[in-house]
Amino acid sequence: MNKTFRDTDMQAVIGWILRLGVLLSMSIIFIGGIIYLYRHGHVTADYHTFKGVPDFVHNTRGILNGIITFRGRAIIQAGIILLIATPIIRVIFSAIGFILEKDYLYIGITVLVLLIIMASMLSGHAG
Repeated sequence: MNKTFRDTDMQAVIGWILRLGVLLSMSIIFIGGIIYLYRHGHVTADYHTFKGVPDFVHNTRGILNGIITFRGRAIIQAGIILLIATPIIRVIFSAIGFILEKDYLYIGITVLVLLIIMASMLSGHAG
């Protein structure tokens, strides 16, 4: 029995990727929120002075170090990054699906969309 990978199979895989990405990121953010509230829930907020986001959540090394040391903000940041990465992963799997189908027009369009997303992320300009 020779079963080929069809378009509906790729759509199912992409659907599962989206569901799994959202559920996983939601779970990570929830766990990070619980840890953050456990450690900082008793602190009264001082709205007279502005305190921005801590420096350790601005880079990958700081986020990974924060995850290892169970810092709630770092875990929340990792969940948000995963949530942002989910549609990008979807575009990559769409390109793979079009490659398997040998649909060169949609391969080109999907790669163009991926390049636009990557250029926007790397340049810091959105829209």
